[in-house]
Parts: sequence; structure tokens; C-alpha cells
Amino acid sequence: MSVFKMTEIVGTSKEGLEQAIQEALGRASKTVRDMHWFEVKEIRGTVKDGQVGEFQVRMAVGFKLDD
Repeated sequence: MSVFKMTEIVGTSKEGLEQAIQEALGRASKTVRDMHWFEVKEIRGTVKDGQVGEFQVRMAVGFKLDD
């Protein structure tokens, strides 16, 4: 039987939502082992000069606990 834990991370990107997700998962994978899934909890961003300045994605990430 496996046991999983969830943690929350926030990814940011000036390019778009997918890039924000990829950046967050890529960075988290450097210190969190055995990530199995993610769930986008919130999408938000910043406004700069009346335009999107940056996309922000708050995500839950599930990872398997070591045996």
C-alpha cells in the first residue's frame, strides 16, 4: 500500500498558464521526490499598464512518501 502527501506550490510566468505550471513542477521536482499528480487550485495574475503582467497558478502537488 502507498501513502501520499500533498503540498501547495505557486508557479509564475509572463508567458502563460501552462508555462507557470511547468515552471512550478520543474522547480519542485528538484527537492520533492516521487511527484504523481497536481491540481490547479487557483489562477490569478498581476496587471501592468492595463495588461497581464504575470500569470500565477496555485497548485496542490501529490507525492508518494518514502517507505
